Amino acid sequence: MHHNLPLDCPIRIVSLKVTDVRFPTSEGLHGSDAIHPDPDYSAAYVELTTSEAGLKGCGSAFTLGRGTEVIAKNIESLKHYVEDKKLESIVNNFRNFYHALVNDGQMRWLGPEKGVLHMACSAILNAIWDLWAKVAGKPVWKLLSDMRPQQLVDLIDFTYISDYLTPDEALQILAEDGKENDREGYLNANGYPAYTTSAGWLGYSEQTIREQHALLSAQGFDKFKVKVGQNLESDRARLRLLRELCGPQGVLMTDANQRWSVPEAVAWMRQLAEFQPYWIEEPTSPDDVLGHRAVRDALQPLGVRVATGEMCQNKVLFKQFFQAAALDVCQIDACRLASVNEVLPVLLMAAKAGVPVCPHAGGLGLCEYVQHYIMFDYIRVSRSLQDRMCEYSSHLHENFVHPVRMRNGAYLPPEDAGFNTEMLATSVEQAEFKK
Repeated sequence: MHHNLPLDCPIRIVSLKVTDVRFPTSEGLHGSDAIHPDPDYSAAYVELTTSEAGLKGCGSAFTLGRGTEVIAKNIESLKHYVEDKKLESIVNNFRNFYHALVNDGQMRWLGPEKGVLHMACSAILNAIWDLWAKVAGKPVWKLLSDMRPQQLVDLIDFTYISDYLTPDEALQILAEDGKENDREGYLNANGYPAYTTSAGWLGYSEQTIREQHALLSAQGFDKFKVKVGQNLESDRARLRLLRELCGPQGVLMTDANQRWSVPEAVAWMRQLAEFQPYWIEEPTSPDDVLGHRAVRDALQPLGVRVATGEMCQNKVLFKQFFQAAALDVCQIDACRLASVNEVLPVLLMAAKAGVPVCPHAGGLGLCEYVQHYIMFDYIRVSRSLQDRMCEYSSHLHENFVHPVRMRNGAYLPPEDAGFNTEMLATSVEQAEFKK
């Protein structure tokens, strides 16, 4: 299978370095919600050095502070998969490499394909994709968008999902329609629509919400998400305030971050329905497929959609959400799923199910990752912007070499080669966690 790399590509991965980086975002209550009151945005940050001077692949797994060292340790335990390996030998047989990595015969006992171990795999795979795209001289979204359908399907490990999505169905969804260039042109001109959570963190005062709303509205944002689930009266007050600020046409979403049982979710959202929330995100446990279906059935008459996915642990669980018709909105997370190789089948299953994908972002580097997935999804998979928008949070972009570019509340397609997740050396140095 031929990719952009010549078969005699000399690039060899020499070493893997992982750094535990943490930023004290809890001091301003940025990122605070009903379950995570004091997150310090952090990451296990991977750098792959290569045989070519100055060329490296950078990837990460996003965390909330404590515990980052555990992911870093898992990454260390897997580094023999990449050290002293030719990049070409990995990417020209990516499906098998992916399967071997996520199914390591001893490490697999800690998963399989979930939790800390899977996030460690994601960081390594993200770094490989960054490296491959840099070698190809393209941003990841463009590297993917330029591939033929068979090349894309060959990236996917269909283990455990072929009962819902077969390779032939994936090929049909990815079949080119001749309008790829038109869609790419549209994105370059208009960007991909975004919504923001930067005015709706649970710990924010009314004054902060007003200030943030004014600031973000001036930047072109007209879709806002509010964290809910700790105190009903407080939720009603903040939603009333934001509905007043946004006007009747503004789009408002709510996010409970798994706070409720199924009956609580239904009862609570009935009390918030008057503010016309577009969706309720993570109403209950992220593993409870049938619970989400029950919430969805109860809230449908009120016009409130159900969204989840940022803590959906793998492609198998997403398969079940689609099979059970348990969600209206699919929210992928770029560091919880194991990079492109696992996000791709989830995008395809969502397309088969007719469910829009609205990725989770914010965090440290998540916006930088997911911008590639939304561009690719529009160009090659869903080919639609109907009911689609991608989360944006304004924190910590200054720590990246090529941060996201926003215009009028929309993501502009990245132009720089790679995954755009390489951090500034000074930021890594300053934020490195020292025990």
